[in-house]
Amino acid sequence: MRQVDIIGVGMTNFGKHIDKSLVELGGKAAIDAIKDAGIKPSQINAGFFANMQAGHLFTDFTIGENVLWEAGINSVPVYNIENACTSGSSAFNLAWTGIAFGAYDTAIIVGAEKLIVPNIGLMQAGRTELDTLEGLVVPTSFAMRANLHMATYGTTKEQLAMVSVKNRRHAALNPLAYFRNSITVEEVLNSPMIADPLTRLMCCPNSDGAAAVVLCACELSSRYTSHPVHVAASVLVTGTYENPCNLAQWNADKRASKMAYEKAGLGPEDLNAVECHDAFTISEIFHYEGIGLCPEGEGGRFLEAGETTLGGKIPVNLSGGLLSMGHPAGATSVRQIIEGARQIRGVAGGLQVEGAKVFLAECMGADKEGDCKTCTINILTR
Repeated sequence: MRQVDIIGVGMTNFGKHIDKSLVELGGKAAIDAIKDAGIKPSQINAGFFANMQAGHLFTDFTIGENVLWEAGINSVPVYNIENACTSGSSAFNLAWTGIAFGAYDTAIIVGAEKLIVPNIGLMQAGRTELDTLEGLVVPTSFAMRANLHMATYGTTKEQLAMVSVKNRRHAALNPLAYFRNSITVEEVLNSPMIADPLTRLMCCPNSDGAAAVVLCACELSSRYTSHPVHVAASVLVTGTYENPCNLAQWNADKRASKMAYEKAGLGPEDLNAVECHDAFTISEIFHYEGIGLCPEGEGGRFLEAGETTLGGKIPVNLSGGLLSMGHPAGATSVRQIIEGARQIRGVAGGLQVEGAKVFLAECMGADKEGDCKTCTINILTR
């Protein structure tokens, strides 16, 4: 099996892009990634396009082909991928696998989403499932988990609010973030209630955006760039749906991170920075525990001690996370990987972790009884 490198990255800012189409956003990110990689479009062997909602919203299909044509890529295999919030990192995992096992030497992954759309409503992906029809929509599901974590481990509403405050503080240093203004714990707690205990400022906003990554077999990457980033592990798992289930933990986080650490020959103690799926503030606390940053039940206190802020023991969501970037689902987990590549390259500006050598990107998708439906872990190193 071959080693795989990231040789190029590109992304748009996340926010409202009323005047740009999904294809334009994806094409722009792809063009930027190709330029950053120092590669020609004709030298890319395969394309992987990630998107969650286009088929529901626009009745468009084979969008990946259109996006990559914008960047001058054609006559190669193109795969269109939907896997909830992990759509982008699932595409990344497929591209990584293709190169690692010799099917391709190079590949591009593009994730893009348009969610600032009138009357989009809540996530439509589960609209035919009984629990969704009965009212267990996404915020309600996470609120149930938050209440159980609070009752079981003593996590507080104030700690839930601190996640939003921390991530907004990080976002102030990120010019690509959607929301960059500072907020206080009191403002978070007093914002409109969505599903008790989750207020509006504890929930990520919809946004538009695109992100792209170019991968290359390690032995060939020096042809294109002098600053490759090594993909030490790429893992995708689905949920176990154990019965009885533990709503205060995500088993998929634990399984995926264990596999990734073993593949990379590393552990949580080796990480210098992390991006994780903070669609709701309770999510980030769950992920601290699931990927081994702190013991089970200690996530709220670990956060309150300042361990996950810039300058702390293990900074988490230095980009501002989904809470500040917004969550264009197809692009989010590709964007997380880009944040890691920038940290490893040492070009993260005011958000740079000094001497960063190991980065973990975690994303989960589609909360379901007992577990998340899908979870990805990607570990990047120098």
